[in-house]
Amino acid sequence: MDSIIEQLNANLKIVYRQALDADKKLDELQQQGLGKFKALFTADSGFNFEAKRFKPYVLDVAADVESLSTDGFNEEKLKTTVIKLQQILTLLATFK
Repeated sequence: MDSIIEQLNANLKIVYRQALDADKKLDELQQQGLGKFKALFTADSGFNFEAKRFKPYVLDVAADVESLSTDGFNEEKLKTTVIKLQQILTLLATFK
C-alpha cells in the first residue's frame, strides 16, 4: 500500500505544477473575456463540488490520498481517487 501512496503523491506533485500553470492561463483567458464556463468537470465526474480552476480539484485528490494513508486501505476510495486523478490529467493534457 505504501508504494501506491508514494506513486499517487508523485503524480500529484506533477499534476499540481501543471494545474498552477493551467490556472494561470485560465486567469489570462478570463481577463480577455474568454473562458466563460461554470466548472471544469461535470457533476457526475466524482467530485463533490464545482470549480473554475484546477487547483481545488488537485487539492481534493490530495485529501483523498492523505485519507488513504491515514485511514487505511479502502479499495473503493482508492479506485475513486485514481479515477479523479486520471480525469484531471486528461483535462490538463487537452488544455495544453
